[in-house]
Amino acid sequence: MHFISEQRHDDGVLEREFSLGDIPGILWTPASASADAPVPLILVGHPPLGLRRMYSRLAGRARHYAAQYGFAAATIELPGSGERPHWPEIEQARARMRETLAAGEPLSGEIVDALVLPLVEKAVPEWRAAIDACLALPEIDGPVGYEGGVISVGVRLAAVEPRVAAAALFAGSFVPAAMFEEARRVSVPLLVLLQWDDEGNDRQAALDLFDALASKEKTLHANLGGHTGVPHHEIDAGARFFARHLR
Repeated sequence: MHFISEQRHDDGVLEREFSLGDIPGILWTPASASADAPVPLILVGHPPLGLRRMYSRLAGRARHYAAQYGFAAATIELPGSGERPHWPEIEQARARMRETLAAGEPLSGEIVDALVLPLVEKAVPEWRAAIDACLALPEIDGPVGYEGGVISVGVRLAAVEPRVAAAALFAGSFVPAAMFEEARRVSVPLLVLLQWDDEGNDRQAALDLFDALASKEKTLHANLGGHTGVPHHEIDAGARFFARHLR
């Protein structure tokens, strides 16, 4: 992890941009974090729209976790997004998705698989590398939580990464059929957020995925409204969820 820049905000949170090889990322740590008092880590997921475009939403969540709850928070750029090299296969899958939806037709499993599964395969090892790098810092010692982002990435990460102790997942993206089997391997505590009227999400598929998740402790928060209409109070609900499981 190579730090590129840093700034201390008025709330005491230290924000540092970093690179992990060729992967850009941002780390936020509370003023209380030190080698003598290391803090848990929350990985802040996001859709593949680029860190710059998503910055205000990511920073708002991360700084809230750091300033109000004493967690470190980190995010990394997803493959094929933002400043990272273009990914022609994913771009082609997105074009097919847009054409299909514009024609008023349902998305086939083939399109969903092409859109999501390569991202899962590439992104999850990068998130695991980010965990390695963050936990190597003296002011962070885990445990680790994951929140938001592409739900299939969160499901895979929660299934394969033993350092992830809890996950708050957003049911706002398409789910390949293969992810339902992977969901049966997830055992960590879960909070799943669902926007009931999300125009870009298959509500029944989201409910079926929640049912498939094997965690003995899992909670579903369903709110009326579209994809971007998540109530503000959900950020505190998520923070309290992590406070229960990461402390």
